[in-house]
Amino acid sequence: IRTLCSAVSKPVNVMARPGFTIADLAMAGVKRLSLGPWLTNFAYGMLETAAREIQQDGTFGFTRAAMPFGKLQALFAKPSA
Repeated sequence: IRTLCSAVSKPVNVMARPGFTIADLAMAGVKRLSLGPWLTNFAYGMLETAAREIQQDGTFGFTRAAMPFGKLQALFAKPSA
């Protein structure tokens, strides 16, 4: 990545992958990072994990890791003027 970044005059965009940190990529010259499908894939993976627990175990332990409702509401609240 460093070789590519130093060889071109345009900003280089890299898709985030395990094994690299934002700092590593910045030091290599990367100017933009993309998450691509990773957040969506992660969310669907957690949904599958929850569904399997319900189906196979009949339990709801996954709810312990859920974001509290109040925090979720606050994230989507209109900013105060």
